[in-house]
Amino acid sequence: MVTDTVTDGPPSGVSRRGFLQAVGVGSSAGVMFATMGAMGLAPTAAAQPTAAAWTPPRGSDFSLTGRSAKKVVVVGAGPAGLASAYELQKAGYRVTVLEARHRPGGRTLTIRGGDSETDLDGVTQTARFDDGVYMNAGAGRIAQWMVTMDYLRELGVPYEVFTNANADAYLYNEKSGATPGNPVRYRTAKADVFGYTSELLSYATDQGALDQKLTAADKENLRSFLRSWGSLQADGTYAGGDNRGFATYPSAWNEHGTPLPGPGTVSEVLASKVGQYFPFEINWEQSMLMFQPKGGMDTTYQYFVRAIGKQNVHFGSPVTAVENTSNGVRVTYTPGHGRPRQIEADFAIVSAPAGLMRRWETNWGPSVDAALGEFSVGSPAGKIGLQYRSRWWEDDHRIYGGITETDMDLAHVWYPSYGYGDRKGLVVGYYNTGANARAYADMTPRQRERRAVEQGVKIHGEKYRTELESSFSIAWHKVPYIEGAWAYPDTSSSGFKLLQQGAGRVYFAGDWMSEISAWQHGAFWSARYAVQALHARVMAS
Repeated sequence: MVTDTVTDGPPSGVSRRGFLQAVGVGSSAGVMFATMGAMGLAPTAAAQPTAAAWTPPRGSDFSLTGRSAKKVVVVGAGPAGLASAYELQKAGYRVTVLEARHRPGGRTLTIRGGDSETDLDGVTQTARFDDGVYMNAGAGRIAQWMVTMDYLRELGVPYEVFTNANADAYLYNEKSGATPGNPVRYRTAKADVFGYTSELLSYATDQGALDQKLTAADKENLRSFLRSWGSLQADGTYAGGDNRGFATYPSAWNEHGTPLPGPGTVSEVLASKVGQYFPFEINWEQSMLMFQPKGGMDTTYQYFVRAIGKQNVHFGSPVTAVENTSNGVRVTYTPGHGRPRQIEADFAIVSAPAGLMRRWETNWGPSVDAALGEFSVGSPAGKIGLQYRSRWWEDDHRIYGGITETDMDLAHVWYPSYGYGDRKGLVVGYYNTGANARAYADMTPRQRERRAVEQGVKIHGEKYRTELESSFSIAWHKVPYIEGAWAYPDTSSSGFKLLQQGAGRVYFAGDWMSEISAWQHGAFWSARYAVQALHARVMAS
């Protein structure tokens, strides 16, 4: 019989543990959690799992129900794998992590002096960076709303601001007429685009083009906004202003500064195509403030390993098979310089790239394999870190952090958001994707450096060449056991939904299993849902 009666606890004369044990026998995890929630011991089933809902498993879930924690093998020591292991271990699960590479973090890779990487072509690079100088070769920034920030705080990882947008960084569109030595400041380009856009909208308003859309009061409010947003003159035209910046900034004693020449005509500003770079400032993924862990992005995963226990995380242990058995899973891996080994567990969470999984021996069937195929081609992306003997971008260009955008094959040039005022520093000389990333990947490391510097000199001048000390470059589709930067899922596909259910006692996690691929945030949430599904199944057993 079902009633709407809500009780404050178990029936009289029955202990909480005994009552929960009785409820748990033959019940689903949803019933168990609902019962625990009604007693104030756990969230209700309604919170399991809705969007952005996260109820971590707890040791009390076992002690209150008489169940025992299980053994779980986690494949991959990137964000999804380590977060899965961390959350499971906190609840009492016995966890073993197997990682093919020699370090944690996956694509959250920081290159420091002495670090070596060998790509799939057999090319080895060893970084010759000074102490305290590093390159975030993969993930490089964290938005303040992301769950990644929660893990930084929980683990005690120190962090600092990452300057994603800088008004004094440059824009350089060579295909649209930019010439060497004449980049435009971000603030100047924005002032001109906003100014002429405002002028045109103001003109359209005055000519009655918006009469069917706006009331008289609406139009006056619009004009007021446009005058401010576009720095328009009293007659509604744009002629530049202080917001464009100065050739020489004001100082004192009637030194009012020297305005920049210009602006160009509306046609020239539109033809420059600089306006394409502004939307990212209000993009939900990219808006300031953004953050980074101090000392390098992979610092987070060193803290994860410490929390999980180094003895539980095995590096240099590539997996070759994951199979469901009659009562659990069997994972085959090969430790460094050793023979293949097998580990038996109750469950597995696999966070390796989908393309790698398809090469393993598995028995999860053709449907799961086909679903993994939707994510098996990793997008190409590349970066180069250029260490300089001086921080000339700060001294000569007055650029402190931020990104210069260009339509050249460099795509993005990043200035460091750490080490301000130090003697040396590192610029990310290109961060490119697609065909440009493949073109650079096909070069030798020395050729990549030469090409990046030749292009960068056009924007920054000769110090971009003469102050250079060393470089390190990466092509993500050539990194062993990773083989791509990211894979964007079709979250409405039947294959994506199938992978969410897991395969037997195997669950899948990774940023590609989320709504926000290519971010640690997506990897963490996919790990949480995999852990939640696994735990609900254990509680229902």
